Amino acid sequence: MHGIGNDFIVLDAINQLIHITPKRVRLLANRNFGIGADQILLVEKAINPSADFRYRIFNSDGMEVENCGNGARCFAKFIYDQKLSNKDLLRVEIKNNVILLKSDFNKETIVNMGKISFDPLSLPFYSNKLESKIQSNEKLWIIENNDPSYDFHHVTFSISSISNPHAVIITDDINKESVQKIGSFLQSHKCFPNSVNVGFMKIKDRNSIQLRVYERGVGETLSCGTGACAAAASGIRLGLLDSPVSICMRGGKLSVSWKENENLYMTGPAVSVFHGSINIENLENSL
Repeated sequence: MHGIGNDFIVLDAINQLIHITPKRVRLLANRNFGIGADQILLVEKAINPSADFRYRIFNSDGMEVENCGNGARCFAKFIYDQKLSNKDLLRVEIKNNVILLKSDFNKETIVNMGKISFDPLSLPFYSNKLESKIQSNEKLWIIENNDPSYDFHHVTFSISSISNPHAVIITDDINKESVQKIGSFLQSHKCFPNSVNVGFMKIKDRNSIQLRVYERGVGETLSCGTGACAAAASGIRLGLLDSPVSICMRGGKLSVSWKENENLYMTGPAVSVFHGSINIENLENSL
């Protein structure tokens, strides 16, 4: 499946026993020796009694992460397509929260992503005496770079957590920005002990942006749902954007609606590409 180019292998762990390991995730996600995907999604029985399902997400490097917005829409479509539920509103348990998924069954899925946090400890993010400046309600952090192998001297960014940790950089030219260099630089920085997703945002007008995202454990993807949420919320807090915000990424468009101290809503499509089966033990033994 894919959500505007962010592609997933979605596994039904309701009707079969699946033993997932980091090695198996890496094999399945490998585009040359496996099926190929940015992330592996598991549909499981809920542990939380208030939830309908449990939603687990593994990046292609094998690391389990907190949330994936594009994956959440695919998760909902998979449940409806496989007739695992006929509810039009699903309560879905993720690693550190419960999110709400609502589908019109044909076009798009609305995800209630819950509250977005700007508290550094929620990422976590340790400022370590970094310089910062305040713009509107948002604190912008500055990391100086003295490594001559990089072609930039400093990075200015905002931080937030929408289950996943994000750093958002505003740029005037999204095509020339050194996404891989800056993304890998921030992800490995000691200020982010659990790493971070890095978004590069160009503001087009009060209600639309362009966005590229360098994701933890994956690299740059065609789109990132939680990255879109983080960028839109950051722009609104900075006084540069108004809700709703249209986010244009290389894989397509999403819409994000948000007001300060309220839940954030993301709307976008989900597409099934093919269904099949694979013997994971045979895959392991073939390499």
